[in-house]
Amino acid sequence: MPDQIAPVITAAVEGNLDEVVIRRLIDDAGGVLGSVYGRKGKNYLRNKINAFNHAAKFRPWIVLVDLDQDADCAPRLRQEWVERPNAGMLFRVAVREVESWLLGDRDRLAKFLHVNRDRISANPEDLPYVKRTMVELARSSQRRDIVEDLVPGPAAGRVVGPAYSSRLSEFVLDRTNGWRPSVAAQVCPSLYRFINRLKNFPEALRS
Repeated sequence: MPDQIAPVITAAVEGNLDEVVIRRLIDDAGGVLGSVYGRKGKNYLRNKINAFNHAAKFRPWIVLVDLDQDADCAPRLRQEWVERPNAGMLFRVAVREVESWLLGDRDRLAKFLHVNRDRISANPEDLPYVKRTMVELARSSQRRDIVEDLVPGPAAGRVVGPAYSSRLSEFVLDRTNGWRPSVAAQVCPSLYRFINRLKNFPEALRS
């Protein structure tokens, strides 16, 4: 409805790329991303989750964490972190990392990275080390700037390159040639569930 006010949703995430993905998905669902907490890794969110859940009594919240390779399954992680979520809390788990959701749009990501589409897994949520997979894809890119931005140098002591998050954020936010969540959701069940929960999130999307 034209006279409806888009709901403002508070979020907490592990890192900068997660924030950009959340922003895109909330925008697609007709909401507005408000304050964002975290960006300090998973342990920070674990220590703050009770406070976030308490705040969700009064306004809508989304907390997004990665499943990672050391956890059994998303439902168990949700149960361990938020046994009794309040009405305004939407706690979701990316399997296994938020980059899995980007890999789900194989055609667009292949064009963005300038790599062969066949190098990208058709089942990205089955990959154990997704950041490493993304970096290795970038390493095979035909464009030097992609390699320099996403791939760490031999003496960098880092998992990813210096502009890893900012480059992939460009891909996420480009609605013309970039990421298509609806396409990725066809092969990423955790993204599919997130999109559907977000569309029907009563406290968050009520006008």
